[in-house]
Amino acid sequence: MWVIPTLTPDFIERMEDVLDLYGKPYNPGEPVLCFDEKSKELRRDARPALSGKITRRDYEYVRNGAANVFVAVEPKAGYRTTRATKRRRKSDFAREIRRIANLSRYRKAKRIHFVLDNLNTHNAQSLKEMFGTQETEEIMRRVTFHHTPKHASWLNMAEIELSILGRQALNQRIPDRSALRAHLRAWQSRRNRQHMKINWRFTKQEARRIFKYD
Repeated sequence: MWVIPTLTPDFIERMEDVLDLYGKPYNPGEPVLCFDEKSKELRRDARPALSGKITRRDYEYVRNGAANVFVAVEPKAGYRTTRATKRRRKSDFAREIRRIANLSRYRKAKRIHFVLDNLNTHNAQSLKEMFGTQETEEIMRRVTFHHTPKHASWLNMAEIELSILGRQALNQRIPDRSALRAHLRAWQSRRNRQHMKINWRFTKQEARRIFKYD
């Protein structure tokens, strides 16, 4: 459910920044990625599954901790990348931003735009604490963070991709991070081969019409 707070100048500024970004033509030199994460509870079978034409599993399971799943999706290119981590600390976020920026797909990009929510790890300070000032400055010369307004994470298309991921790959019993990574690799490979894009239709003009501001 959308939660729309009072339309403050800061809310409008951040919303329109994101919507302007979405409205630009696709430019591989300045890719737009939507970034988010979700937790996944790990569960292993209490008893061995029975194989056959239909695999049968006992309803009982054993909790085996949890993992964090990062997702970054490039909506207009039909590309996404995922990674499973043990936690979602500042250091995990920092390493993931650096990993994505160094992918062969983005290595020559002039500027990489990340749309993300306001989680307290989602900032350059996380990179600075992990990598130090010099390396962070090198990364941030090519990276720009665009934060959605508070209570408006629905403006982040990564939430759409995470919902699809949940239904297509994570809505099952997954015993450990190794198995989780295998599921993520298979899912993202299939989606990328199919060049599955996100057709975003909510524009700045539509926002002004619905929220009634000038």
